[in-house]
Amino acid sequence: MSEQVENLNVSQTTIPELRDKVIQAIKTVYDPEIPVDVYELGLIYEINIYPVNNVYVQMTLTSPSCPSAEVIPGEVEQKIKGIEGINDVKVEITFDPPYSQDMMSEAAKLELGFL
Repeated sequence: MSEQVENLNVSQTTIPELRDKVIQAIKTVYDPEIPVDVYELGLIYEINIYPVNNVYVQMTLTSPSCPSAEVIPGEVEQKIKGIEGINDVKVEITFDPPYSQDMMSEAAKLELGFL
């Protein structure tokens, strides 16, 4: 029984580490028209890591008619799948709530000259 508890604790402590790796992977994805990564742009609404290292990401795009609408989510998925230990990845697009520039990080606003 104690071995099961140890295994449970190991998996719980690795989830924050895995989440950090997922965020770092997402930060390598850029909207081709904007020189800021999609995480700093505020396009990532939710990141969940489930047992057996399955990752769910809910994200949006800068607009429903974004020319990169098919490319960006696929790139996010591929970058996360490239992390060692990841089992499966699901990226879901939503436009609720609609994206606004207020969702950008301070770093993104600074990079784009909004501050």
